[in-house]
Amino acid sequence: MSSTPAITITRLDLQRLERLLDTLEDFGPAAAALETELARAQVVGHAEVPAGVVTMNSRVHCREESSGKDYHLTLVYPQDAGAEGTVSILAPVGCALLGLSVGQHIDWPAPGGKLLKLTLLAVEYQPEAAGEYSR
Repeated sequence: MSSTPAITITRLDLQRLERLLDTLEDFGPAAAALETELARAQVVGHAEVPAGVVTMNSRVHCREESSGKDYHLTLVYPQDAGAEGTVSILAPVGCALLGLSVGQHIDWPAPGGKLLKLTLLAVEYQPEAAGEYSR
């Protein structure tokens, strides 16, 4: 990764994601990337996370800069992925989105070695801002 903006995650998301990593049978590159992201994140309480930060189960609007394509994605745990518009935290783009703030971008390697630049345009729904801490 050539660009690693500061990221913020909630203590509850950190605990849940660490538990997820502990339960994985195959600790591959995706899990290693998530572990790296968690290690560099600023951790805050769920009541302290700004509304424009991507947390687990957030719905976001982002743009892939080279193609100009817009995406509306919901960041989910692996067991909740598969439905249209969902992206697993263990997918490269999911891991890249975690903790980003509106306006930030991240460079992330895609399959085939291409570097994608994603810009976060909006957090359309964030569980913490909606007072839904159990999601």
